[in-house]
Amino acid sequence: MSWLRIRELVRKEFIQLFRDKRNRPLLIVAPFIQLVLFGYVVSTDVRTVRVGLSDQCHTRESRMLIDAFNGNDTFKNVRYFDHPRDLEEFLLRRKIDIAIKIPPDFSKKIREGQSAAVQIMADGSMSNMTFSSVSYTMTVIEMLNTRLMRELYPQKMSYGKADGRMRTWYNPNLDSQYFYVPGIVAFLIMLLTLLLTSMAIIREKESGTMEQLIVTPLKPAELILGKTIPFIIIAQIQMVMVTLFAIFWFKIPMVGSIPLLFASTCLFLLSTLGIGLFISTVSSTQQQAMMTTFFFIMPFFLLSGFVFPIANMPMIAQWLTYLNPLRYFLVIVRGIFLKGVGIDALWQQFVGLAILGVFVFGGALTMFRKRLD
Repeated sequence: MSWLRIRELVRKEFIQLFRDKRNRPLLIVAPFIQLVLFGYVVSTDVRTVRVGLSDQCHTRESRMLIDAFNGNDTFKNVRYFDHPRDLEEFLLRRKIDIAIKIPPDFSKKIREGQSAAVQIMADGSMSNMTFSSVSYTMTVIEMLNTRLMRELYPQKMSYGKADGRMRTWYNPNLDSQYFYVPGIVAFLIMLLTLLLTSMAIIREKESGTMEQLIVTPLKPAELILGKTIPFIIIAQIQMVMVTLFAIFWFKIPMVGSIPLLFASTCLFLLSTLGIGLFISTVSSTQQQAMMTTFFFIMPFFLLSGFVFPIANMPMIAQWLTYLNPLRYFLVIVRGIFLKGVGIDALWQQFVGLAILGVFVFGGALTMFRKRLD
């Protein structure tokens, strides 16, 4: 193996890659745009809940319930309705997220020591937001209930109780950006390397230079190294850029080992570059390679645990996730970013990435040799 020939092929790849002006925004600008869009758009935090209230009681107790919602920062848009039918109509048209009906006998039952019912209707078309909105609503009602109980029964009652205190590690404020942004960093690396590598061989075929490369003294292994090394360098540079952007723009903590992060990136690139080379080898046109790449990206995204927990998937889907390199890399990235864990806690993910990378890259190398024979 001649490193001089590999070096010249790498130089040729960089020249060819940056000579096309359309590639420059893809390599430099696109990662930042995607990181900003994903970082702000992909969020499960519910910061504003639109509430509709229909008070059919008009008493001190019902006004206390209304004031409890008005005094909460989450419920910023509170609308009032005289007729319950108008309340249901606004909920149907998605102009409000939560509809609350206070019945006429609300105060009477409370003063008699009975349980007073309050009807809560929620828009279930967005299940995650609905769950959070209803939870916030129940919290407000529970706080009001505690206050009313103290007024009705002012005597002090002493009894034993269990004191549970919750402490959230690694993400004290439960900010969803802490969960999603490190995952977006991993997803961007996979997306860009798959797209670039899948075009590496097919571009030579379409331009008519593949035959010239075959008749050169380059060996198949040298040709593949010369084709993949530029993308490894580009991926590592992009990893530096998006990591710095995540730390300084989104304020995501980096408490782990940076060298370990880049070592895991190299293992991850074995799989993505191998899949990209496989796509480029079996495709006939760049359009076909592009479509095949997106065929791989969507299952990788869905089966990675990026958004949907793997434990909630059917058992067959959970087994399929073991063939997904993004599954292992996400655990490593989030562990290094947020928890600061080392190889002792992540060795299983590293082994999985290594086995998968060697298998995929070795298979792509074998197929590429067959095409050269």
